[in-house]
Amino acid sequence: MSESLTEAKSLFTSIRVTLAISGVIALIAGIVLLVWPLKTAVIVTGIIAAYLVIAGLVYVGLGIFSGRKGGWARAGHIVLGLLYIVAGVIAFLNLNAATITLALITAIFLGVSWIVDGIVALTLLNKDGSKAWTIIYAILSIAAGIIVLFSPLLAAVALWWVLGITLVVLGIIQIVRAITLGRDAKAATAPAAGVTPTDVGDSAAV
Repeated sequence: MSESLTEAKSLFTSIRVTLAISGVIALIAGIVLLVWPLKTAVIVTGIIAAYLVIAGLVYVGLGIFSGRKGGWARAGHIVLGLLYIVAGVIAFLNLNAATITLALITAIFLGVSWIVDGIVALTLLNKDGSKAWTIIYAILSIAAGIIVLFSPLLAAVALWWVLGITLVVLGIIQIVRAITLGRDAKAATAPAAGVTPTDVGDSAAV
């Protein structure tokens, strides 16, 4: 019984630690996004730029050292790798401009995808059982996409704030879950811990 009790406590502790750590990380990330949105966006852009440079070096290496591929395939890998490297270096040299450009591209892509999604929903109207909800969804989706396309920078800032607030809320919830789980663990293991050999002997005698 003591071994099973120890295993249960260890499991609860592991889950609590995992929830607490993930909650703290999400909370800190959300606060950083809300307090320093531009700096955080620049850091994210820097990470993407570093990825482009690394991916470019990998592609160039594949093109140079991969003897089994044909000439066109090797040349394609080298050209693609060089493009990645150039894009990454340009982004590093102009992080602020690259951050704004990335935000605009993301917002424009989101706006176009919402418009396309709304149009697709309208084309499937005859096959959908809930026509009223489909029409409402399509109208809202197309309208939101148009609004984002007309003000992509504002939409990107709004999405950044929504992401920060979401991370803060999720982080707090995870921390509360960790605390609540600790109380549940004590309540679950308390009866088992209170059983003594005397109690077991008395129950057996009865």
